[in-house]
This record gives sequence, C-alpha cells and structure tokens, in this order.
Amino acid sequence: MTTVEEGNRARLVPVEVVDAELVENESAPGAAEVVVHDPAAAVLAALETGAEEELNRARAHKTRTGYARDWQVWREFHDWLGEQTGHRLPDTAVTRGTVVAFVTWLDEVVKAPPSTIDRRVTGVTVTARRPPYGVQVPKEATLAARELIRKYKNDPKRMARGRGQAEPATPEHLRRMHTADPLVPRRPYSRRRRREYVLPDLAVYRNQALTKMAWAISGRAAEVSALEIGHLQLTDGGLEVHVPSVKERPPRDVEVAYGERPDSCPVLAWLAWQGAAELTEGPAFRSVDQWGHLGSQRLSPDGCRLVITRAGKQAGIEVTLTGHSARAGFITTAIEQGKRPDQVRQQSGHAAKSAVFWEYVRKAQRWHNPVSRGIGL
Repeated sequence: MTTVEEGNRARLVPVEVVDAELVENESAPGAAEVVVHDPAAAVLAALETGAEEELNRARAHKTRTGYARDWQVWREFHDWLGEQTGHRLPDTAVTRGTVVAFVTWLDEVVKAPPSTIDRRVTGVTVTARRPPYGVQVPKEATLAARELIRKYKNDPKRMARGRGQAEPATPEHLRRMHTADPLVPRRPYSRRRRREYVLPDLAVYRNQALTKMAWAISGRAAEVSALEIGHLQLTDGGLEVHVPSVKERPPRDVEVAYGERPDSCPVLAWLAWQGAAELTEGPAFRSVDQWGHLGSQRLSPDGCRLVITRAGKQAGIEVTLTGHSARAGFITTAIEQGKRPDQVRQQSGHAAKSAVFWEYVRKAQRWHNPVSRGIGL
C-alpha cells in the first residue's frame, strides 16, 4: 500500500509489490501511479552503454569518421526524399522501405559504385543502432539492401564507377617525384591568398622520405602513419624497419636496403629527413606547415595518402597515384624483377591466400612465360 494525499485526506492505494525500489511519480500530482526503479536493470543498461562506448573507441579512427560521413549522407537522402514527398521523415526512420530507397538513390541519383553503397548501408545501420539513436533496424531491411547491391555488383557499368585498383608506382615515378619542382600552385577553391607558394625544404625532405619508405616496406597508409623513430634502425646494409600492427593485422619486421640510385634510395631519403627535422623520438612522419615549421603530431593515414598523391601531381606524373600505389608498385616491381612471391608477401604482410596479392603476382608474371608461347602456334 502507498499513501496518496487528496486535499486534507489521505487514502491508501494498492500497488504491486516488486523486488525493487519504489519511487513515486511526481509528474502527475495525486496520481496513484508509481515508477519502478529496478537497480539490476539500471546496472545492465549502464553496462550496455559502456560496452557500446568502449567498442566505438576501439574502432579505428578512419572507421568512425567513415560512419559519421555515412550518416551525413543518410541525412542528405532524407532531405532529398522530403523534397520529393513533401514530408521529411525523421533520421531514425530506418525501415525496409527507407533503406531500399536509400540504396536506389545512391545508385540512380548519386551514381555511387556498388562498393560505396555497400559501405554506406553498413555505416548507417551501425550508427542507427548505437546511442543516441538506439534504432531497432529490421533484419529484412539489410537483407533487401544486400540483395540489390549484389545485383549492382554484377553490372560492369556500375562497377566501373569505382576507381578500381590503384595505379602502381614505379621506381621511375619515385625518381621523378624526387626532382619535382617545389613550386605549388593554389588548388581550386583553396582559401590561400597566394596563387602559388614554394614547398619548404623540410616538407620536401619529408615527402621524399615518406613516398620512398611507403614503397620500400610495401606499407599501407595506416602503417606508414604509425611508424615511430624507434621502428627504423640503421645497419650496414640499410634499415631494419618494424612495421607496427594496425587494424588488428600482425606486425612485421622488414629490411630496406640501400638503393642503386641516390634519387630513389629510401635509406638516404630517410636519413636526410631525419637529419633535417632533427628527429630523435616520436612519430616518424609529421606535419610541416607552409612556412617550414615542424609539427609534433603524426601525419594521419589520410595525410600520408595525400603526400603521395600530391607528390605525383607535383612531378607531372600522368596517372593519379594514391596511398595504395606504393604498395602495389613494390609488389609488381619485385615480382617483375624475379623476387619469389613468398619473399614479397613477407615484406608486404599479405595473407598466404590473399586474392589481391596473387592478382598482383599474376599481372606481373603474365608475360614471363605465357602459356600460348612455344606450343606450336
């Protein structure tokens, strides 16, 4: 029983007895309703929230920012849908109908490649399930989306929307980037006042070292970003490099030998950058502003990719080099020069059954001894 005041009199109101603390609801004076505070449920809810926050922190920064961008695209879709229907749905309207419409919009309006659409759907559904939204995304919504995406992936025209495999960077590309003009024109839509500026010497040293080191260790952008000064040890033969673990991939130790030419040698480029920047500890590759001031923070994986892409453009290289170009170029060049695939794979860190690695090998070896040669044609 509980007591409820009614004017000058009090009356007893029966309540259900539960194994929890009872807290009267003060939102409606005089009401007999009570709010049940269950300590066990509160603890479980707090643990669920904490687990989600910990998992979110454990996700790679690139993944978190990607999910945030996916949710922004989802909101842009709802804006577009609202213009079409005259009524904007809430962002939390994640249903079979809205998810399928989202996939169709990305395909027909945005003209996104199927791989991008696939990733967007993942980012939206993961974000929707997490706080503060807490949406129960129906399973049939994701199943319907995947069915459409599978259909798109069988269409060559849709698949051609993607950028495809990275263009391999060659030793000749590295040499051209080494001697590139440091004069940088202002990019379109840049906020810089100057139409052009000269890249500081320190930035030139860093870019030369980063592009050659990424190539020599066949490194992913995240691995190049994670390198520390202590990970590179000079020996008589060159550098012993410890490539740290990123995204739960195992670390590896690789050897980087002195190059045959000084303008493409990764060891000499690293020593020049380390000496010019006076690096003794901390991140191996750091920011350098337009005035040549060295930053203390490491370059992000995206920053490492941009260094390679911009260095290629600066050198007037006809193809667009990306962060993966160094990795692809090392594998292709090493195989073409007769290195054993198992040696190359140890340097690159690919899994033994990696389809991507063996595709690089196949392309590099396709004219070594083609099966159509010497068979009596």
